[in-house]
Amino acid sequence: MRRKLPALVLASMLVVATAACSKDEKVADDTPTGAMAVTVVPATSRQIQRSVLVSGPVAAWEEMQLGVEVSGLRVTALNVDVGQQVRKGELLLQLDHRSLDSDLAQANASLREAEAGASLARSQLARGEALVKDKYISATQLDELRAGRVQGDARVGTARAMRDSAALRRSFADLRAPDAGVISKRLVQPGQVVASGSELLRLIRQGRLEWRAELAEAELARVKPGDRIELVTRDGKTVIGSVRAVSPGVDASTRTGTIHADLPQPDGLQPGTFLQGRIDTGTAQAITVPMTAVVQRDGHPNVFTVDAKGIVHRLRIRTGGTDKGRVEVLEGLKAGDQVVDQGAGFLGEGDSVRIVEANSAASSATASNPGTAAATR
Repeated sequence: MRRKLPALVLASMLVVATAACSKDEKVADDTPTGAMAVTVVPATSRQIQRSVLVSGPVAAWEEMQLGVEVSGLRVTALNVDVGQQVRKGELLLQLDHRSLDSDLAQANASLREAEAGASLARSQLARGEALVKDKYISATQLDELRAGRVQGDARVGTARAMRDSAALRRSFADLRAPDAGVISKRLVQPGQVVASGSELLRLIRQGRLEWRAELAEAELARVKPGDRIELVTRDGKTVIGSVRAVSPGVDASTRTGTIHADLPQPDGLQPGTFLQGRIDTGTAQAITVPMTAVVQRDGHPNVFTVDAKGIVHRLRIRTGGTDKGRVEVLEGLKAGDQVVDQGAGFLGEGDSVRIVEANSAASSATASNPGTAAATR
């Protein structure tokens, strides 16, 4: 019995050690090794600036097509070119007006002749009225003198109208700017014979530009005249404007409507440039989360939640506008719901994570990916 006692004690100690190891392995299994460290933040309700993001072209506020009203005349002077600023009434183009000058001179001569005939008729009538009292002329002769005066006045009116018409045709040979602006297109050359009504020049009235955008009916209803817009140019400059007009309805086929926004200071923008703009449509109370918490998967925005066992679950949401680094959540979350912030972009459905403080998560990410930290530095 004395020789068997140490063997029993040794066996008991082995059972206790095995149980302890099993317990340690169970504890280790409860805390998954290699779990990513993430931070969670609550969805919060706050006042945000609502906005609509949309792209559209820069265009002329009003672009006038300029031409002449006479045909068959040759261009003798072209005083402007594309991009040139012009004043209202400035002479842009002149046609060969020699034949028109001749017609005007003839009309002036005919008017003077008619005025002379009318003056003679009035004098004869005055003398006839004095002679008829002494019966030196008959009443019939007096009537003829009166008719002659009326005919003379009528001839003056006809000749004056013909003179005015000739002067108007002569003015058509000079194409003048109907308003101040910028020449945007030139379709004529010196020496060219032009036709009536054909476009010769194009003028951006007052040099004003506007931005136009097509909006879906739901977004169109949120925009009103006076709303502020912000455009970002290709070189990073910001251009501020305001909505001038909104379509009263939408197109039946595309279900979109057009907005027109004034650009008081276009800062070198060119008509035809396609730019993205943000339309501020007012403030509202909304549920928001940080932009870093929203992940695009399968073409839709998603967030990740963490259950009590440290397992993440993907939750699809519907988003609105953005404001100061936060995204408006229209559907899918309520105020107070916890979502993953730092590390959300690396997660998938069912992954295991460790929830840590924000600073700890940043340190863990740097330690697990030193190449990224080096690149950042």
